[in-house]
Amino acid sequence: MAERLLNDEIRKQVKEILSEMKGKVKILFFNSDSNCDYCSTVEGLIGELTEITDQIEFERHELDSEKASELGIKMAPALVLLTPDGKDKGVRFYGIPSGHEFGTLLQDILSFSKNAVAELSPESLEKLSKIDKPVDIKVFVTPTCPYCPKAVLTAHNIAMANEHVTASMVEANEFPELSMEYGVSSVPHIVINDKVSFIGAYPEPQYVEEVLKAL
Repeated sequence: MAERLLNDEIRKQVKEILSEMKGKVKILFFNSDSNCDYCSTVEGLIGELTEITDQIEFERHELDSEKASELGIKMAPALVLLTPDGKDKGVRFYGIPSGHEFGTLLQDILSFSKNAVAELSPESLEKLSKIDKPVDIKVFVTPTCPYCPKAVLTAHNIAMANEHVTASMVEANEFPELSMEYGVSSVPHIVINDKVSFIGAYPEPQYVEEVLKAL
């Protein structure tokens, strides 16, 4: 039997957190047989979450599947969350959501169980509602970075607020070529539409301004 990733103590904490889920969340996992060192770990992690609660469903797809191209998934391992009524809100995880980012995943699962309503200020929601073109936000992180979850959650909330926005957590060490391409040296490193980039967990109003700048 494969070794469990979550020990009893963590499982207990996770069970407590996920007991607040309101509806079922489906997690789509995208796997690749070639050159994917971390796919089995991510699959194992989501598998363990489905053992902790029956409110999480898990679906496996290959990177060359129709589903992957439909959702624009080009790297693996990748996770996509769906709301209880099956809606994709543009929230993505590339790589293992481990360390501080495991908490981000749990928070997103809770939020999705309540239909993924963006937790942003009325001012931010008003500004974001005007976006009518595709926006792609990449947040490069590492598991040990304490400021990264805030940067990822803000990006994910921005995606929840507008259907034109896709926001991805990218584990920088697992995708070295991509990190090099974007010149990632410290995290969180945020890249919006390949036009705007900044480092650090900006406060929400500033973050939203950066997103609008990329348009």
